[in-house]
Amino acid sequence: MPEFSSSFTQHEPALTEFKVSVLLVDDQLIIAEAVRRMLNDQQDIEFHYVTDATQALDTALRLQPTVILQDLVMPGIDGFALIQQYRENEALAHVPVIVMSAKDDPKLKAHSFAVGANDYVVKLPDRLELLARIRYHSNAHISRLQRDQAFRFLRESQKNLADANIELQKLAALDGLTGIANRRRFDETLHFEWQRGQRDKAPLSLLFCDIDHFKSYNDHFGHLAGDLCLKKVAAVLTEHLKRPADLAARYGGEEFALILPETEAAGALLIAQACRRHLEGLQIENPATGKGIVTISIGVATVEPSPDSTVEQLINRADQALYAAKRGGRNSVLSADDLQN
Repeated sequence: MPEFSSSFTQHEPALTEFKVSVLLVDDQLIIAEAVRRMLNDQQDIEFHYVTDATQALDTALRLQPTVILQDLVMPGIDGFALIQQYRENEALAHVPVIVMSAKDDPKLKAHSFAVGANDYVVKLPDRLELLARIRYHSNAHISRLQRDQAFRFLRESQKNLADANIELQKLAALDGLTGIANRRRFDETLHFEWQRGQRDKAPLSLLFCDIDHFKSYNDHFGHLAGDLCLKKVAAVLTEHLKRPADLAARYGGEEFALILPETEAAGALLIAQACRRHLEGLQIENPATGKGIVTISIGVATVEPSPDSTVEQLINRADQALYAAKRGGRNSVLSADDLQN
């Protein structure tokens, strides 16, 4: 039997109420259970599935998922026909569809995209990759829903103009590829946390992270693989954030940054090492590195903000520590404090 959310109500959610909702359409219960286990500990993701393909369209209309995981070969109706039905329905026309196929076939991939799919994976992908793809497509879809809703609010009521503009600014603060904060959001957050740290006399830690030999990775595997690598790194960094105020951002290219308010140097180093080990443990192939896998170098700087110091000095210290880590052999973590010894 398909699983349905009992909390579904017939009302338009507010801008902040949208949630990642996954609908799996696959006739194999073993696949549904495997995906459920992959997503089970993700509190922000709702998971639903149907094993009867004839119920897929009605279920999607009822649940309004933020992403559909679609099998291709099912009794009664094939996956291509279902994707076309989604695209022909106004309520589902823009819902992202990730094809989950047993075959890594270029022709199937091409036809999937031709009928309206947004992505294609060979089942079952690894958990981190599946989560990254679900979050990326869901975030893009949610952003679109939020933009559309914000514009409706603006047209309907001048009274809501200020609030809607705030929400639109939030939407503009995400990196389009990885779904984490972009450079603009990073700059705003760092200055805000600097002022808060100065007021509260609390430490502020900044981590600069750079993927080792990423250009070589891109040249060897291509830009699509490079994009997926960036998404995986973003997912790894996000997974190690400990507090609501912590922020992971894409600083530029293959460089990322973590802002850790109220975090001492020792705690920041622990998080940096955990991120480095986690990525190393994924064993993503990269022939250009010494270990033959994708690795990351991280520079760490911690300061208690004061009138005698500046945000720019903190950024410069983290940046110097990062490049010292890269010069020292990469796949390492280095504190800016160690550069003074």
